[in-house]
Amino acid sequence: MKKKDKKWVLLCSTALAAVYSAGYFTTETQATIGQPIHHVENSFQTKSSTLSNSNGISNKTNSLYKDGTFNGTGMNRRGSIDVQVTIRSDKITDVEISHFAMHYTESDVVGLPDEVVQKQSAQVMNVSGATYSTQAFEDAIQDALNQAQNVAG
Repeated sequence: MKKKDKKWVLLCSTALAAVYSAGYFTTETQATIGQPIHHVENSFQTKSSTLSNSNGISNKTNSLYKDGTFNGTGMNRRGSIDVQVTIRSDKITDVEISHFAMHYTESDVVGLPDEVVQKQSAQVMNVSGATYSTQAFEDAIQDALNQAQNVAG
């Protein structure tokens, strides 16, 4: 290998190590002080929109979300969670954890689906000792709600 090529390998390796170290340091620092790494805050609210029928007459509707069951995924460095969120008439009617692959047990977050239905929000109370699982769960709910949104077009 040429001397010039060795310099590039060393430079690239050093750059990758620096990026990795910075990400690791940031993640560990946030975990130590209890700050969420990726935290979605969004409440489940309706908004008014205007639709036109085939005669050009506008009808006002409060439908922000489509009816149906939507899948969402949330993940972080401790694993991933998949959920199924059922929506009827702009209300979250059911939430199920369809796949749980986090570092700790599913029993830590077993009450969160009911909390989402009760609050009608992706935001839930943090479960002490299961912060990463709680955050992944919230992100999964938000992912499903994003897929359920009616798109103005």
